[in-house]
Amino acid sequence: QVQLVESGGGLVQAGGSLRLSCAPSGRTFSNYAMGWFRQAPGKERDMIARINWSTGGTYYADSVKGRFTISRDNAKNAMSLQMNSLKPEDTAVYYCAARTYYTGNHWTADYWGQGTQVTVSS
Repeated sequence: QVQLVESGGGLVQAGGSLRLSCAPSGRTFSNYAMGWFRQAPGKERDMIARINWSTGGTYYADSVKGRFTISRDNAKNAMSLQMNSLKPEDTAVYYCAARTYYTGNHWTADYWGQGTQVTVSS
């Protein structure tokens, strides 16, 4: 069974940094695009960063561009999200995802992590 195991969420003050990590178990995702999504209370789950595992090409939502960095570790088959200059509006549950794709009106994925809470205090 495929599992994506996340770690690294927590509470941080505005302007601070956090690093999220995601490691798949059960299989490798060397041929897939992986990404990070987040969902704030009462809002939809949105993709904020995506990485092509083969090429290393990245995509960022405007809301996090310049502050967040997605990266991969091929040797460990793991993915990270470095989050800097955090703002209270970044507060959400963050999800690691594998095999991301666009449905025509939103991004989604075939495999999901359990989610990790990130809370940014003002």
